[in-house]
Amino acid sequence: MQPEIYLTNTRTRRKEMLVPITPGRVGMYVCGPTVYDRAHMGNARPVIVFDILYRLLRHVYGTKNVTYVRNFTDVDDKINARAAQTGREITDITRETIAWYLEDMAQLGALEPTHMPRATDYIDEMLTLIERLVARGNAYVAEGHVLFAVDRFAEYGALANRSLEDMLAGARVEVAPYKRNPMDFVLWKPSDAHEPGWESAYGRGRPGWHIECSAMARSLLGGQFDIHGGGNDLQFPHHENEIAQSRCAHPDEAFAKLWLHNEMLLVDGKKMSKSLGNFFTVRDLLDRGIGGDVIRLVFLSTHYSRPMDWTDARRQEAERTLRRWRELTSDVAPAEVDAGVVAALANDLNTAAALTRLHEIAKAREAGALLASARFLGLLATPLPLDNAIPDLSPWGERLRLARIDALQSKDFTAVDALRNALWAAGVEVRMSKEAVELVPGPLFDASKLPEP
Repeated sequence: MQPEIYLTNTRTRRKEMLVPITPGRVGMYVCGPTVYDRAHMGNARPVIVFDILYRLLRHVYGTKNVTYVRNFTDVDDKINARAAQTGREITDITRETIAWYLEDMAQLGALEPTHMPRATDYIDEMLTLIERLVARGNAYVAEGHVLFAVDRFAEYGALANRSLEDMLAGARVEVAPYKRNPMDFVLWKPSDAHEPGWESAYGRGRPGWHIECSAMARSLLGGQFDIHGGGNDLQFPHHENEIAQSRCAHPDEAFAKLWLHNEMLLVDGKKMSKSLGNFFTVRDLLDRGIGGDVIRLVFLSTHYSRPMDWTDARRQEAERTLRRWRELTSDVAPAEVDAGVVAALANDLNTAAALTRLHEIAKAREAGALLASARFLGLLATPLPLDNAIPDLSPWGERLRLARIDALQSKDFTAVDALRNALWAAGVEVRMSKEAVELVPGPLFDASKLPEP
């Protein structure tokens, strides 16, 4: 007997049993990347979260009965800016970036979705939705733009559980004289000669961000489907706007039945940011020899609804765990997937509980069940990471401490800055106080880049 699946619905703030709209078949839409650069580690979290859900759904309902759609946004002002900056064609940038993305996500053990539509292939469907919204009075044309009128949808804000006034106070909205309400959002906007554009009843232009997902979801999954997901940074305004425009264009259709959002990624307890020096891509780690299995195992150790903290200690523990599991399963064939692992995932994707069960199976030396269950979670399918052993950093710390003492006397900090910058380049976090110097290997630590001690 297959387990019942329970997921926390963002819309209702309750854990609900998944009851497919069409019995025995499940449709899921997850918002994908805007393709102008390498995927960073934060981009990888929803991929892994919803890959786990996809695997669970296929296990329970059968591979042919699950349709998973994850889009590519390949028309966007960030892509336009990258093309202007590099002098490259937009299509070349998006084609290359999509290939990078798929390669990197495959290294993390992610299955490819059933459909991976590109926004530019669904312009006609977007324009059809826009025309319906204008005809129904839910959108208006102003200075070459088509805007959705949020005050025409009484349920606007229900997903975020906030009033229109609260959302306006907390949002960074584009102030424009042609808007009737500051919260109104763009469905279509004009394109100049240097920007991608398509002919429409409103002039040559291009779609706003939100309309693309409504059009692609409806085209590939129908007017109502079971699950819509993404990172919680998309909850407002992107998903809120998807609901509004889809429901207003087709009031007789429910759009998504259940909404699922994952929390964000932290690095050593802090939000990932270029200004903090803790920003890195999936490819950065893979190129350092950190295996996709390792990254995936660290991600799975935290429930999707909680912030996931990437630390070097967790990375090292994941490497040790995977080595033990590989040694145990090296000469066996996979058996049946353990029911306890499936039950843990069926309970709101409790990946931490599933991993606890894997440790119990490994302790009992049930190698066949361990191999099958680990593969069910997308593990034990990529090579072990290369060794990047962390040496004793005290010689570098002592050298920096002495250089700092000399600099305080001479007022010349050139040597201190040079050594500190070299340590940063090797992925070492440098903490200096009046009393001491502390060197901490960061998530991008690379021993081969250390200067001479």
